[in-house]
Amino acid sequence: MTHDRGCVLSTVRACFSLIGLLFCVLIIIPVQTIMIPIGGKKASLAPRLFFASLSRIFGIRIDIIGQPTTLAPTLYVSNHISWLDIFVFGGILRGSFVARGDLKGWPIFGYLSTLQQTVFVDRDSPVRAGKQLDQLSERLQADDSLILFPEGTSSPGTKVLPFKSSLFAVAERWTEDRPLYIQPMSLSYTAINGMPLTRHYRPYVGWYGDMDLPPHFWQLLKLGRLTATIEFHDPISTTNMTSRKKMSAQCQQTIAASVERLHGWDRAA
Repeated sequence: MTHDRGCVLSTVRACFSLIGLLFCVLIIIPVQTIMIPIGGKKASLAPRLFFASLSRIFGIRIDIIGQPTTLAPTLYVSNHISWLDIFVFGGILRGSFVARGDLKGWPIFGYLSTLQQTVFVDRDSPVRAGKQLDQLSERLQADDSLILFPEGTSSPGTKVLPFKSSLFAVAERWTEDRPLYIQPMSLSYTAINGMPLTRHYRPYVGWYGDMDLPPHFWQLLKLGRLTATIEFHDPISTTNMTSRKKMSAQCQQTIAASVERLHGWDRAA
């Protein structure tokens, strides 16, 4: 009886959360459509409020270690666990995401990504690589900070996959008189309803492999309150490092060590 009551309550909570999400979407679309032509800081304000609202709707508490740099432009670099990462980072960082090109064609998500001024890239197209780097450079030169997931895919979150260094070339090619900064960030989902998030629940949070989005989305709405922990590491100035592979390796090692610390209890269990 108690189990049935819990299932009913979680379903009701998920329905109310879904209504709240749709309400936010209906507000952000006309507002951001107006703000994008205006440009500047105002164009980034609405998406931040939108993603922060979605984090609240999904019941995500964000614990922060360190602080995001206020230096600009900055290339924020993080490990990637789930589509939830977009809400978490999007609500606290003033920057646009760098995402794979096929996301642009996704229903709803693709359109919302466009409104957030996401930069879409095709990592598997050497022919377009130069043009894509030029696009990233133009955004950074305009003081638009970017958020990058160099793993190129998502994972369960207990370890960090090898980084792809190709997009770090935008820092390698930086020729401005001012420095470009790279800030590594470690993301972990560490608790659910105040209890440690064990391996059993990781497939409910992480979105990876061949998981279908709709059932994962619905299950996550029903799950309960999540705690996301972000550790902001010291920013790296590109004036001190000129090799994209070294930049990529340093970021990967820093983030991997942090994730290892945060999930040490999980491996020991």
